[in-house]
Amino acid sequence: MTPWIFTDSILAGRPISLFNNGEISRDFTYIDDIVDGVLRCLDHPPSDDGELKAGGSRAPHRIYNLGNNRSEPLMRLVEIVEKETGRTASVEMKPMQPGDVKDTFADISEIAHELGYRPTTTLEVGLPRFVEWFRRYRKV
Repeated sequence: MTPWIFTDSILAGRPISLFNNGEISRDFTYIDDIVDGVLRCLDHPPSDDGELKAGGSRAPHRIYNLGNNRSEPLMRLVEIVEKETGRTASVEMKPMQPGDVKDTFADISEIAHELGYRPTTTLEVGLPRFVEWFRRYRKV
């Protein structure tokens, strides 16, 4: 949701909040890469082995973590959105929120090994595409 919230706020001239004074990194994943992962799962359904799975079910299923597997500085996202919108963000630096973490990224090792999933869209490619789509969608 961060790309949506930041793009919307920057285009509207509203401030964005950066927690931990902007010293946060997140795993941003472009929608086409998520769709690729979902399609790989649909094309390779798990076999019905009858084994008891986590949660107590014997139904055939697998759980995969889909993401980009690459943590990006939040400030890099802000810089790209500013460039693509042609506007400077009004930023409110805030302390770390209780319960939050400094860095996140998806562990895609299982789906990469089992189904060959490898996201290919970088933040520098995907975010400009998103901002372009957002402007058309919102007519701004």
